[in-house]
Amino acid sequence: MKKLFSILAMMSLMTFGTIQAQETEAAESQADSTQAVEATSEEAAPAEEAAVVEESDETAAEGRGFTQELKQRFIEGGPGFMGIVLLCLILGLAISIERILYLNLSTTNSKKLIDDVEAALKSGGVNAAKEVCRNTAGPVASIFYQGLDRSGHGVESAEKAVMAYGGVQMGQLEKNVSWISLFIALAPMLGFMGTVIGMIQAFDRIEAAGTMDASLVAGGIKVALLTTVFGLIVAIILQVFYNYIVAKIDAIVNDMEDASISLVDILSDLEKK
Repeated sequence: MKKLFSILAMMSLMTFGTIQAQETEAAESQADSTQAVEATSEEAAPAEEAAVVEESDETAAEGRGFTQELKQRFIEGGPGFMGIVLLCLILGLAISIERILYLNLSTTNSKKLIDDVEAALKSGGVNAAKEVCRNTAGPVASIFYQGLDRSGHGVESAEKAVMAYGGVQMGQLEKNVSWISLFIALAPMLGFMGTVIGMIQAFDRIEAAGTMDASLVAGGIKVALLTTVFGLIVAIILQVFYNYIVAKIDAIVNDMEDASISLVDILSDLEKK
């Protein structure tokens, strides 16, 4: 019986020891795998950081590359024609910005002005209406002031004054716009002239060399095409501003005509009364 208990005790000890050893081995293997994963992540982290740094460096290089490329192409095009094309762009943009600011300041709420003038005529007469126009900016108020100033001589006289001064205000709105159209036409023509001169220079090099070398032709053609490209870019940019300015002028002129008709109607109604 004692031997049986001894055998059972020995077997239980051996079984417990085996289980303990298996658990120890499993824990060690799990720890090893965890360490391997951590080591892999630690190795991958610098690689990812390096990739991010490389991508940012490439992006910065691309940004610098575009600026440097544009500068290089401009220099390759030649300072003569490229400088004139750049001057057309600068002057065209300056005039366009000035016209846009002027036209935006010239925009008036005509409906509100008509209501104010009509109310002033009914309450304080022509002088009160002229004071309203004097305190309002824009071509519509100026036309109203001239019409009211001639209203004492009759409605027909006021209508003629409105029409005459409307033409003056239209000329003020269209001031310097013709220069923008000039630069739009001039920039690509200068580019084409640079192209022709570059082609002539390329053929002169071929004639001087006595051989048909591709490098001689390619250099001249590249310079010729660069002047054309920059001239077309300038024309496209200025054309966008020109179309906006013309559309703005048309809108203001239409507003002036409608407001002038309303003013004449108001003066006619007052004269009948």
